[in-house]
Amino acid sequence: MNFYEIVIGFIRSIMNIFISQRVIDTQKNYLKIFVKCGADTMVPVNVENNWTVGDLKANVASKLCLKAEDIRIIFSGKELHDDVEFQDCDVGEQSIIHAVPHTKKLMDISVENKCPLNQTPFCSDDFTEDKKTSPKSHFYVYCNDPCKSMHPGKLRVRCSSCKEGTLIVNQDPTCWEDVLVPGKINGVCQYEKCEGTHAEFYFKCTSHVSIPHDQAVPLYLIKNNFKSVPCIACTDTREIVLVFPCTSGHVICVDCFRLYCLSRLGERRFIQDSTIGYSIDCPAGCSDSLIKEPHHFKLLGEEEYSRYQRFGAEECLLQDGGVLCPQPNCGAGILPDTHCTRVVCSQNAGGCGFVFCKECMQGYHVGPCEPPEGISVSDRINYTIIDERASSSKWDEDSKKTIKVTTKPCPKCRTPTERDGGCMHMVCTRSQCGYHWCWVCQTEWTRECMGNHWFG
Repeated sequence: MNFYEIVIGFIRSIMNIFISQRVIDTQKNYLKIFVKCGADTMVPVNVENNWTVGDLKANVASKLCLKAEDIRIIFSGKELHDDVEFQDCDVGEQSIIHAVPHTKKLMDISVENKCPLNQTPFCSDDFTEDKKTSPKSHFYVYCNDPCKSMHPGKLRVRCSSCKEGTLIVNQDPTCWEDVLVPGKINGVCQYEKCEGTHAEFYFKCTSHVSIPHDQAVPLYLIKNNFKSVPCIACTDTREIVLVFPCTSGHVICVDCFRLYCLSRLGERRFIQDSTIGYSIDCPAGCSDSLIKEPHHFKLLGEEEYSRYQRFGAEECLLQDGGVLCPQPNCGAGILPDTHCTRVVCSQNAGGCGFVFCKECMQGYHVGPCEPPEGISVSDRINYTIIDERASSSKWDEDSKKTIKVTTKPCPKCRTPTERDGGCMHMVCTRSQCGYHWCWVCQTEWTRECMGNHWFG
């Protein structure tokens, strides 16, 4: 046997050991967790599948030289009874469970309310579920890192003062308001140096190993369709749906929700609300149905969500009296002086340096505004033109005519508009504008326009 064959045999042996180790790991019948005892002590424990809370107490007590009856196990806002099985507690890999001594007064909580938090009435969310079927997630979250997508979530609670998971709640949450609004649920923190009484709820993603201080955003409008309600758009019955916050509670499947948002976003038909922000309402036109949590729009994908944020920022700027730089490939947002028509797109703020009139959005000029056709290129752009480059940068006449005929800006908000047929009566597609204007006159639509050139 030569040296080459010896090396190959050694590598194969190492690979076999590695593969066999992976097989053992994938077939393990235990769950690795960490039991936190005080501020500085963290005990790793491999919890067997058939273990109860009493078994965990005995294991931890032996490692800390304590008595099992002197330890209380707290997880997700509840003190767990000795006979509770871990497979019913929604405990994930590398989760942190708190063990505290009997130093503080126990709260008067019934045995029924000492069940794990994932079995509370709030989790059913008013849906009836067949308990004989396989368990389904009651919460959905958007995991910003590392998943960057929607996944089932886990509800967790901690003390709002010390941020430790040692608080025992005095009642279960019964609605989303109890979870999302701080101070709705109270309790007693069992941490030795804390006297906190307010519960703070948060969520974790179930698709990856638990990471300390890792949190996910709850998508509280995404629900399991236990009632088999058909989608308002495609009429199919899907397992996971979005329920709009309107009185009727209209249901739309996630795929149709994406298409609905993309369509409205492309038309800039989202609504800029002073309280909620840039959002969308129920497709049935219901009142008070705007989506308040913007993370629901992350279901569109990163690229479209970035476009949603950009459009939202532009709408907010325009409502506050700002303008967008009309220079091609710029579009920087500017808050101009209300007493001056001269606007400078400052290069120091990331702009292009273009100087324009706030009224007509053309190059700055002295005197009254003129129609766009009357403004020369030299008036609009304060750049030095080189003849050689200008001669090689000319567009042919047909292209100029096509652009001039098919595209015009809204006279009110300057949103680019393309007319591909129909009458001359135009309505700006920007949701916060909606200006009615004449394609020929480029002014407000009047009865005179209707009589003279409605159809050309």
